[in-house]
Amino acid sequence: MEEPDWNIMILQAMSINEFQDCKALLVMLEDNGYVGKYKFFIEKKFEDMVEWFLNVKLEINSRPLPAYTENNRKVSLLDLYLVVKREGGHRRVIDNHMWAVIAKDMGLDYNDAELMRLMYAMYLDVLVYYYKIKSTQNAASEKEISEDVGEKRRTRSMELDAGTSEQSGAEQEGATDEHYAFFAGNDWYGLKRLKQRKKFDFRRAEKAVNEANDSVLKHSRKGN
Repeated sequence: MEEPDWNIMILQAMSINEFQDCKALLVMLEDNGYVGKYKFFIEKKFEDMVEWFLNVKLEINSRPLPAYTENNRKVSLLDLYLVVKREGGHRRVIDNHMWAVIAKDMGLDYNDAELMRLMYAMYLDVLVYYYKIKSTQNAASEKEISEDVGEKRRTRSMELDAGTSEQSGAEQEGATDEHYAFFAGNDWYGLKRLKQRKKFDFRRAEKAVNEANDSVLKHSRKGN
């Protein structure tokens, strides 16, 4: 059995209840391959998004959906969005007087250029503008958070470096104490009492070794 296409299931289950849902759908449209493969399902969601944005977000109920030309031909708002986006966006199309080209790319006539301009203004212009504003705000917010996190990390790193230096000094001091503990005949587990221990007395040790040698030689002679 073939596995289900999860992209189709996600699109079918997707609902538009807040602008974050609009943003998610518009982000999906950045992938041309994805749009080409799932356009049939995306187109319905795109119309749902435009309808929610106009009726709920802007509280405008006077613009009919779906959109039609004067000769009762349906206009794909998704295609209109994608074609304008491909040409560099709404402002670039206006500046270069490209609405006739947009109409032709939509499969309409050149004399539908003004209709395409009006439809974009009526259905998509504010939506796209609002999306760009929100994206810019989110990017600025993420940058601010990133900078704040970076500053905290740098501060933490400096604190750790300072702590490491103090710890290194303590370890060096402890190493000296361990040296005395070792020569004093103590094991490594009695380090809690290092401050009470005295430095190793080499003269006393030498005397003790000599006395032990004399004792061994003395008893050895008696045995012979």
